Amino acid sequence: MTLADDAITWFDKNARDLPWRQPDTTAWGVLVSEVMLQQTPVVRVEPAWRSWMTRWPTPADLAADPPSEAIRMWGRLGYPRRAMRLHACAVAMVERHGGEVPSDLDQLLALPGVGTYTGRAVATFAYGQRHPVVDTNVRRVVSRAVEGKPDAGPSTTAADLVAMAELLPEEPARAARASIAFMELGALVCVARSPRCPECPFEAVCVWRLNGSPALDGPSRKPQRYAGTDRQVRGLLLEVLRHATAPVPRQRLDEVWNDDVQRARALAGLVEDGLVEPLGEDVFVLAGDGPRVPPQSL
Repeated sequence: MTLADDAITWFDKNARDLPWRQPDTTAWGVLVSEVMLQQTPVVRVEPAWRSWMTRWPTPADLAADPPSEAIRMWGRLGYPRRAMRLHACAVAMVERHGGEVPSDLDQLLALPGVGTYTGRAVATFAYGQRHPVVDTNVRRVVSRAVEGKPDAGPSTTAADLVAMAELLPEEPARAARASIAFMELGALVCVARSPRCPECPFEAVCVWRLNGSPALDGPSRKPQRYAGTDRQVRGLLLEVLRHATAPVPRQRLDEVWNDDVQRARALAGLVEDGLVEPLGEDVFVLAGDGPRVPPQSL
């Protein structure tokens, strides 16, 4: 038995029943889930994913609406530029691929906002191809089980992709199953600070365990502060614009935060990111809700 075999056996018994893993989920559904799951826990993504797929079951459905509708539907998931990327992806797929999510990895990677992880995840989980799919959870599992290190590096490298590829079965469909199994192990069992080793199928062969489980003294991820940050102010400004039925005057936006400098900086950032459009100097709308004009001085 290989690590991949053990992981698949464990996954078949313990995997979470998530909607984007159902056999009838489309490649579009997989892509939407992968974008939503970036920096956002499953418990928040699941209802948002269901709502999104009900409204826009295909890329063409989303592409037919303005990007402002994607921002509105995104709600409070956070990092709303992801909504813009999904909309841009949908438009590109309509223009380049007849409204279908391409199965070719190079074509996936050429879509707006689709990076190394997302492209490989869609090719693997939607189309059953053999690609190393490496996120933080997978890096941690491989680092401990294979390399004996308590934690992995802060970002995915070419070496991580090679290491994962070497663990995958040759048969594509089974390799895809192994990829999601490694990921689930990292999410549920081989977690960062309090790994549940007795529940892990690798316990008897994990190099980190065999070495005595060296202290988890690597870089730990501290929770990101939210209150009082520009990110919070951006969220408050977007909340006003999402619920507006008409262009919003600057005076209404001024009411959401009393620090003039920080509020202006947050608003300028939203405009620069393409999430908000100015209509003249003192009126604003969500991207796509009005004619595009050059940003005015903020």
